[in-house]
Amino acid sequence: MRRHIAIVEDEPALQANYQDALERYGYQVSVYSDRPQAMVAFSEKLPDLAIIDVGLGDEIEGGFELCRHLRSQAPLLPIVFLTARDSELDTISGLRLGADDYLTKDISLAHLAARVVALFRRLDAFSQPDMPEDLVTVGELQLDMKRMTVLWRGEPLALTVTELWMVHALARHPGHVKSRQQLMEAANVVLDDATITSHIKRIRKKFIASDAGFDHIETAYGMGYRWLLGAV
Repeated sequence: MRRHIAIVEDEPALQANYQDALERYGYQVSVYSDRPQAMVAFSEKLPDLAIIDVGLGDEIEGGFELCRHLRSQAPLLPIVFLTARDSELDTISGLRLGADDYLTKDISLAHLAARVVALFRRLDAFSQPDMPEDLVTVGELQLDMKRMTVLWRGEPLALTVTELWMVHALARHPGHVKSRQQLMEAANVVLDDATITSHIKRIRKKFIASDAGFDHIETAYGMGYRWLLGAV
């Protein structure tokens, strides 16, 4: 059965380009021009992956609202922003709302397809049999990768799927530096350095919101990041 991708984009020419490119990769693709139209369709059946513009018609941030709604309905649904808005604030806002990726419209269609493939590959990994590395306990951190849950000091933490895989990659080998490339590979996504940095910032903020003294993710300047067992 072909996987279903929903594209929410208000420019007809871009709709056609994206739809044609992804259909050539074998996906079933539906396109929607605004948030209300997409929400009606999603209320009947969710897609396997959603690609959303930020500005939709008269709604300057309609894509953000749609992402918030989708993430509340489907925690594991891959969501990708594809937009002309490239400010750091918009990128962080999109990731904070639970998007797995934030792309700008100057990306090539081949690169877009590669990111879609990577996100579906990650979903496929969830259906594999349980492995010992799926359960990770490091100090006061507990990860269950099959159930996609994380506990810090016994309290649940709301991480996106991408954020969870990055924490998993860091925590499995405390003290070892993980490069941005290694974090990208661990999360099965294709991200640029700025987007990875934004993910790490959001991860830190979420831990700090739960525990003001959290300081277990250290930046190794010029190399990447490491998980620390104790306070620095």
